[in-house]
Amino acid sequence: MTLDSAFAQPLQASASRLFHLLDRFTEARVLVVGDLTVDEFLTGQVERVSREAPVLILRHETTKQIPGGGANSVYNLAKLGAQVKAVGLVGKDEQGRALRSIFESANIDTTGILIDPDRPTVTKTRISGHARQSVTQQIVRIDRKSDDLPDSDLQLQLAEYIAGQIDRVDAVVCSDYGDGTLTQPVIQAALQHDCSIVDAQKALQRYSGATVFTPNLPEAEQAVGYAITSPQALHQAGLDLLNLTQAQHILITRGEEGMSLFDRSGQQQVIPAFNRTDVYDVTGAGDTVAAALTLGLIGGATVWEASILGNLAASLVVRQFGTATTTPAEMKAALQELLEGV
Repeated sequence: MTLDSAFAQPLQASASRLFHLLDRFTEARVLVVGDLTVDEFLTGQVERVSREAPVLILRHETTKQIPGGGANSVYNLAKLGAQVKAVGLVGKDEQGRALRSIFESANIDTTGILIDPDRPTVTKTRISGHARQSVTQQIVRIDRKSDDLPDSDLQLQLAEYIAGQIDRVDAVVCSDYGDGTLTQPVIQAALQHDCSIVDAQKALQRYSGATVFTPNLPEAEQAVGYAITSPQALHQAGLDLLNLTQAQHILITRGEEGMSLFDRSGQQQVIPAFNRTDVYDVTGAGDTVAAALTLGLIGGATVWEASILGNLAASLVVRQFGTATTTPAEMKAALQELLEGV
């Protein structure tokens, strides 16, 4: 793709630094506190219409379970090479056991994952079907979750575990999908680390004082209470979010418009989207941004450099369907291709 010269020149000047930062991903130790979710995909071939009701009958073919929600943040960090400790809650159910097994296979420390006997593992089951020689399409999605908060004892156990790990990790990521794991005691424990990255869908002010927030455009609009439809509104939103959260930096991700990075001096830096054409699914891209940004910061990157790494990683995962991950090797190849285009 063609990059504006105002961005291309500093990107070229930072190229060797960016490659060096990618090499350091494996040195990072990260604790992720999140709403752990299982994304479940059931597929089958359509046999006929049922005689019981006007619905399709599918002959089951495959069931696939992958980390979603805050679990996708955990998995992204692990696939990028970091040493990861996962903190959160799962139910006493098959989905919770499956998620723990997926994590352990990826060498993720699951000691901080506690069982909540009163609530199910958050699970989003997508049922898809296809006729012979046709494209598979989603028919329905079934969500399993509870609107109740976890028991106060569980909240305190999570907070105590986090407090005991703060000095053993290089950063803490809070991945808040609104499913109840990140209550105030948990948040307070997580924010004790001097490098805290917050990816939250709402109520950003609960994380006051975190290092970096990474809201997408709709989340930023919800937080400030007005539509962001012009460059002026965008700049004002960045300043308002800094005041609301008392963060050091705000990174607003804006899809095909790229990213806007704000700091407490009032400066705004724009990072263009690195992939506008091969976009198939943006699900979970925000988790990828937060993961790569975090590893960049741990390696000594400026927030601008770390944001570029986040943007680069996201440009790769949106080329795949569903929640996806990438690797430092893939990021290096994509960075090299980007620089050659410049």
